[in-house]
Amino acid sequence: MQITSSRLHLRPVITSDADDLFRIYGDPATNTFNPSGPYPDIHHARNVLARWISHWETHLFGSWAISLKDTPERIIGFGGLSIISYADISINNLGYRFSTESWGKGLATEFAKYAVNYGFGEIKLPEISAVVRANHLASQKVLTSAGLRYLRDVHDVQNAPASMLFTLTQDEWEQKSE
Repeated sequence: MQITSSRLHLRPVITSDADDLFRIYGDPATNTFNPSGPYPDIHHARNVLARWISHWETHLFGSWAISLKDTPERIIGFGGLSIISYADISINNLGYRFSTESWGKGLATEFAKYAVNYGFGEIKLPEISAVVRANHLASQKVLTSAGLRYLRDVHDVQNAPASMLFTLTQDEWEQKSE
């Protein structure tokens, strides 16, 4: 299943994406706001990828490899919708991370809007949420542009300050879409 937005090409992750996953998630710059830090090695990236592939197999949705439509072979990011648990809650999480050369072009906003529409319109999720660090203003702007709103703080990383939980319900999305 390959899909496109106006500028992006998305496809479910596959095992051979490990090197690109490590290139992006192992980059300290892309982890500026991640208290867990960059992926330590390719082995870690392969383990994460295996979990993402398993999520697709179990739930029929998950993380996509993201590229530009005109260069679909060059992965510039990863993102998608996944079921995750933080402390006391389980959420349909909207997550994404783009390579540094993709920053500042509105690609994360385009992706987030597409993922929200896909989550509500195609797979009929009741709610979509995202967790972002309080000092990550660019990502907060992306989430707000995609229709999510700040709900409350959550303690998602041990021994780190709380993150901000943003959310949007199916009903709220339908009202905004009218």
